[in-house]
Amino acid sequence: MDCSSLRFSGHAISRMFERGIRKEDVVHAVNEGEVIQRYPDDSPYPSCLLLWNASDLVIHVVIARDDQTGDCYI
Repeated sequence: MDCSSLRFSGHAISRMFERGIRKEDVVHAVNEGEVIQRYPDDSPYPSCLLLWNASDLVIHVVIARDDQTGDCYI
């Protein structure tokens, strides 16, 4: 996904900490992951569910993108 910046919510940071997922892993998921579901009616921005598989790690990321600024919210 093409993002000018990534902004992590408190919820996302908490889940990452609980599951031992590093920020770098989430960045890889955003850059290389496959869109497996789209949520075009989400507010305030449309979002999607990404799936990323590394050799020893599978990550799902829900991400929303502001098309005007290019900022992405996780």
